[in-house]
Amino acid sequence: MFDNLTEKLQVTFKRMRNKGRLTEDDVRQGLRDVRMALLEADVNFKVVRDFLRRVEEEAIGQDILQSLTPVQGVVRIVRDHLTELMGEQVERIKMASNPPTVIYLVGLQGSGKTTSAAKLARMFKQQGRQPLLVAADIYRPAAVDQLQALGQQIQVPVVYEDGFSPVQLVQEGWRRSRQMARDVILVDTAGRLHIDNDLMGELVQMQQEVAAHETLLVVDAMTGQDAVRVAEAFKDLLPVTGVILTKLDGDARGGAALSIRAVTGLPIKLIATGEKVEALEPFQPDRMASRILGMGDVLTLIEKAEESLDKDEIESHAKRIGTKDFNFEDFQAMLQQVKKLGPLSKVMELLPGGMGPFNLNKYKGQVDDKGLERVEAIINSMTASERRKPEIIDGSRRRRIASGSGTSVQEVNRLVKQFYEMRKLMKQMKGTGRKRKFPKMPFKDLKDFPDLK
Repeated sequence: MFDNLTEKLQVTFKRMRNKGRLTEDDVRQGLRDVRMALLEADVNFKVVRDFLRRVEEEAIGQDILQSLTPVQGVVRIVRDHLTELMGEQVERIKMASNPPTVIYLVGLQGSGKTTSAAKLARMFKQQGRQPLLVAADIYRPAAVDQLQALGQQIQVPVVYEDGFSPVQLVQEGWRRSRQMARDVILVDTAGRLHIDNDLMGELVQMQQEVAAHETLLVVDAMTGQDAVRVAEAFKDLLPVTGVILTKLDGDARGGAALSIRAVTGLPIKLIATGEKVEALEPFQPDRMASRILGMGDVLTLIEKAEESLDKDEIESHAKRIGTKDFNFEDFQAMLQQVKKLGPLSKVMELLPGGMGPFNLNKYKGQVDDKGLERVEAIINSMTASERRKPEIIDGSRRRRIASGSGTSVQEVNRLVKQFYEMRKLMKQMKGTGRKRKFPKMPFKDLKDFPDLK
């Protein structure tokens, strides 16, 4: 979502870094470029004006301009104020002291309420809770069927009774939650193509019958500043407590994420980064600010790894790396673990880019899952003995593997060569120097990554 903004900001800071020492005019010129980048990203112009005013006041101070690394100082200030703009701290879902917790998902039609309800139910289930879904959108064709299918996929019960009104469905959901010992009720409410009195009146009536602990507004990041206007309208008529921002995996320019908190005061609590039910995560302003500035989001990558990867299997294969026992079966198993982290392009987005000592941005557009699929196809075309003993793969076997995998002999040669080089490199790394002690995961704070500051 922030690719264009990130690229423009990095170009601006690189230009400033090339100057070495900075003057006030240099800083002001750089901030004018930042202003244009933010406006092009569809950030609210009032938000941009106030943001840059605060940044400029701090950035032209003598402590910054006279420091040995003034550009790093300016980048730090921009990052701090971006974090402040988006909310500074993580806003968690508030749970009822006396279950069940009742959460309404509201918003316009097409914003992603139904999918978000299922994603949220899956998230609660992973936390050890017992969620219950209520299909209260009886107007949109197939909305109930969609939620029931998603509920079956994540193994969470869905409450729906044919002929019931939305108010009756919420009441039935409350009754069933008591009966089934469910501690979280997620209500998928109806949306409209625009905000109208019927929509709001129905939502108010539902909450009068079954009070909400959280009312989460689901908004589509692809709509830009319209998402901010929708948030303002819902906030004026309903006790909205937070926002779920969807479709952050699209080509939205990011203005909604940077504007909603500043304009409406509503915290962004969750973000959806894909269509799959697992593509929902807490919105963390400091990490998002780092990603916008090209610093990556190493902490989120670590958390994804801890959640997705099989630690015992990784350790088992890691012991074989660098030895002659390491073979294509081990290599294939490790590729399967990497795939669990999600698309490689998404993983690359979490790695530090041009702001760090290694410029990974030049690789981000080149990395995709098609290359990984071709590698897997080549390995799958090998016989069991070839995977276990790569040294027996001669010329005729390589031609057969290429034919079976739909690739070329050159690609097979390249993979085999890279495999041997990797095994040799890992052996050298194991054999050089004494063992280094690394900090244990998970890392709790960015202070564990001083280079990312």
